Order: sequence, then structure tokens, then C-alpha cells
Amino acid sequence: MKKIPKRTCIGCNETKEKKELIRIVKNKEGAIFVDKTGKANGRGAYLCDNQECLEKAIKTKRLERTFEMAIDPKIYEELKQVLK
Repeated sequence: MKKIPKRTCIGCNETKEKKELIRIVKNKEGAIFVDKTGKANGRGAYLCDNQECLEKAIKTKRLERTFEMAIDPKIYEELKQVLK
């Protein structure tokens, strides 16, 4: 039986299957984007596919701590557009 990868949402801290979460990536150039394939190179963080988890991550600055840099508000706006 194949092992199913699990990841933790940075908003609600729930562990779910990797395919249920949305991956956000910071690449070597420092660009942050949503990785639809789940295979892009770079540091990844995972979020549930809902606005509540994104709001919690923004409020607690989890993305900033995960990627160790300040996050541009435009990036948060792009994430809000992608999430349901």
C-alpha cells in the first residue's frame, strides 16, 4: 500500500492529504506564487482551499515566518483571488 503524503495547513494547523491543500512557493529569486502542480522548486507552504485559513495565516503572519521575509500585500490579494 502506497503512503499518502500529509501536510499541515499554515492557517488552521490541520494535517490533511497533500492533494487537498494549495501549495504556495517561494523560489530562489524570492518570488512567491501559487504552485498548481505541487512540484515547483522552492520553499513551500500549504493552505486549505478556503478564505478563513488564508485570513488566519495573514493575521498571525505565518507566511512571513515560513518564508523569512516580508510579504507584499499584492501577494495576499492574488492568493485571495485563487482561493474559493
